[in-house]
Amino acid sequence: MSARLNRAQPYALGLFRAVIGFLFACHGAASLFGVLGGAMGGGTVPSGTWPGWYAAVIQLVGGTLVALGLGTRIAALVASGSMAYAYFKVHQPESLFPLQNGGEASAVFCWAFLLLVFTGPGAVAVDRLFSSRTSATREDRSPRENSPAVPV
Repeated sequence: MSARLNRAQPYALGLFRAVIGFLFACHGAASLFGVLGGAMGGGTVPSGTWPGWYAAVIQLVGGTLVALGLGTRIAALVASGSMAYAYFKVHQPESLFPLQNGGEASAVFCWAFLLLVFTGPGAVAVDRLFSSRTSATREDRSPRENSPAVPV
């Protein structure tokens, strides 16, 4: 049982990444474009306002990148930081615990993205396509095991 679960781990991680990224991007789209119910129950965030508009851009762009698995670790780090900022600046002053201050989503997104920083994108990610190409190119350029050493 454990061996089967271990083999499925990269795919479960890839699915986790795609879902978390998609949900995060939806928050950004709602705030920027008023879709899916809009920002805070309707409307959009005024362009250029701090921190709401910038957070929405991070949500849309970062969530899309994470969902696709493109630049996952960097995008997840920025997204995690933005959610930590949101929690401590907006929610935590109201009350200590997320359940009391309405910061559950910020806290969960922050920790989910931080996990992706350390685990990487998992299977079925655009990052994997680029890493397999670069590793194949490196193997072509590296000296063969049986070839004689060239003096430097």
